[in-house]
Amino acid sequence: MTCCELCPRKCRADRTKHAGFCGGTDRLRVAAAMLHQWEEPCISGKSGSGAVFFSGCALQCCFCQNESISNQNFGKELSVPRLAEIFLELQEQGAHNLNLVTAGHQLPFVIPALELAKPELHIPVVYNSGGYELASALRQLDGLIDIYLPDVKFLYPETAQKYAHAPDYPETAFLALEEMLRQTGRPVLENQLLKRGCIVRHLVMPGHRHESIALLRHLAERFGTEQFLLSLMAQYTPVRQQAFPELNRRITKMEYYSVLKTCQELGFSGFCQETASAKSEYTPDFRLQGL
Repeated sequence: MTCCELCPRKCRADRTKHAGFCGGTDRLRVAAAMLHQWEEPCISGKSGSGAVFFSGCALQCCFCQNESISNQNFGKELSVPRLAEIFLELQEQGAHNLNLVTAGHQLPFVIPALELAKPELHIPVVYNSGGYELASALRQLDGLIDIYLPDVKFLYPETAQKYAHAPDYPETAFLALEEMLRQTGRPVLENQLLKRGCIVRHLVMPGHRHESIALLRHLAERFGTEQFLLSLMAQYTPVRQQAFPELNRRITKMEYYSVLKTCQELGFSGFCQETASAKSEYTPDFRLQGL
């Protein structure tokens, strides 16, 4: 924590003295813990996913729907034992799984909390990520995570630089996905709920359907279409006036369905959204609930 290199940015911040690029310090910070109904059907099920939303983010996309916690670092400081208690409380509430949302920069707290809770934790653990992860950091989670739920946002370094100041995002995300697949293997479902495996998410963005189509083809060539489930998302919602005019609108049906057609032609299995899902009300209301 005195020279942080947890994420691909390797900002080397002394987090005991000041926040790193991600907003993280030497204190665990969480924005909410709740039963979440808006994940993929095999994650949310009927009762909901036990989502723990961690404050801060190493990626800082300019279009983030969870900006209040990812960019503005809204949240509450917690101890590791309290975090472990929250994990078990979500299980007691009937969560189908424990869903760790943007936890990469908090691994020094998350790993010991998982180890504390594991003897009593009987539901799968989901690692829900923006995809910008070091494979070396993910290896620390081997045996603790059952399901990986990463985004693969960008194929081109120029796009990743423009919207997230991370030109290394594409190859970094693909290497991270390789490690995730190594740990989990192919998807395993029981009673329509995912118990083990990986779901790769891709958000179709306005004006970028050709990049999305090329990204799907790259995934198919590099990993095949049976190693993971694919979740193609239509929920892009402008959260504020953008510095980039092309992002100041929702995607069109033509944009989304042209990408979906490629997804189907390539033979991916998984999930797609209706374009009506692009609504701000689907963004969780972070009020420190469950903490």
